[in-house]
Amino acid sequence: MVVGGGMVGAAFALACAGKGLTIALVEARPPQRTWPAGEIDLRVSALSRASQRLLQRLGVWGRIAELGASPYRQMRVWDAVGGGSIHFDAADLGEPDLGHIVENRAIQLALWERLETRPELNLVCPASIADLQRSPDGTRLVLADGRTLGARLLVGADGRDSLIRELAQIPSRGWDYDQRAIVATIAPAQWHQETARQRFLPTGPLALLPLADGRCSIVWSASGSRADELLALDDAAFSDALTEATEGRLGRLRLDSPRAAVSLRLAHAQRYVEPGLALIGDAAHAVHPLAGQGVNLGFLDAAELAATLDSARERHRDFASLATLRRYERARRGDNLSMLAAMDGLKRLFGTDLAPVAAVRSLGLSLTDRLGPVKRLLMDRALGLNAGLPPLARAGCEGAGEPVAPVAGSPANSIY
Repeated sequence: MVVGGGMVGAAFALACAGKGLTIALVEARPPQRTWPAGEIDLRVSALSRASQRLLQRLGVWGRIAELGASPYRQMRVWDAVGGGSIHFDAADLGEPDLGHIVENRAIQLALWERLETRPELNLVCPASIADLQRSPDGTRLVLADGRTLGARLLVGADGRDSLIRELAQIPSRGWDYDQRAIVATIAPAQWHQETARQRFLPTGPLALLPLADGRCSIVWSASGSRADELLALDDAAFSDALTEATEGRLGRLRLDSPRAAVSLRLAHAQRYVEPGLALIGDAAHAVHPLAGQGVNLGFLDAAELAATLDSARERHRDFASLATLRRYERARRGDNLSMLAAMDGLKRLFGTDLAPVAAVRSLGLSLTDRLGPVKRLLMDRALGLNAGLPPLARAGCEGAGEPVAPVAGSPANSIY
């Protein structure tokens, strides 16, 4: 049973489909099915190559591309205080792009449309959870309407404020950043050249993510007082502030949507697994958005857990046992922790305007820009081209993807 039908939970459920398992996916709200032409969701994700491969193998990338996927081929990052900069170009890797900017609702809808074709998948939606009861034989969810669902394995994919993690009494460690991420869609006076841009300001990083129609999505992370100021501005004044913050690199920037803001914090579950229970995605870890890695980490969690369950079933082992689930935790916890620490370190390094620190970090940016091997390693990491990826995210599936092929299995091997 999977709780949370967002991008990561839906991807995991689909990765488990067609393998002799019976699966329930519990979600509070159905996906958005339609939206006005030209409207851009305020929530977008920068998908890495590894995430793209996963979605291809799940047979949904073609639909996502149809709904709208905007490639970005270059990335420019610069420091507002020290002036250092770094430039990444897909051509240096022989790649067509560095990734894609995709609306979250498009990813979720494509996954749900595929899920709805799978007879072994029971979509329990809308549904809210009242209680969680656990025993050596499995887990039972009590829904708010009185229904109960039993499972041998419960997968919590219900986001940063995970109720499953709370009900399972799994502690989460971390801290608030005293920052909010302001998101919006903007129209630049000049073409973005399919280039993602990020400027590190002392009050927080500002990212401009290129969209296929020439507009950009922004993610402006700002400290508490600065966020309050920006949100209080009228549209014209906000556009002026945004243009100034980007040094006019794309000419005047005009706000082209409402603004929304979300508080930022770092969080990491003390453990990802218990007997009969696993956490994936933001339920297990929440990372600062400055590098856009949150959903990519979640997709890797989903792919690794699916691979772990496949391996256990092939070896006729109990896929819900702690010994089996710890394999998933060992594979993902270290990588996730490294990314959380790296993003936290970057946030703190670029979050000060002290002259000596600014000089050192800017020198580091500029040196890295000139060191080809180091720069390529960073690009490989961002693309998800590094070794050690779970099978669903590895190279070898560059086509449009096919439906998940059924695998023989006993109905007794179910997670519902």
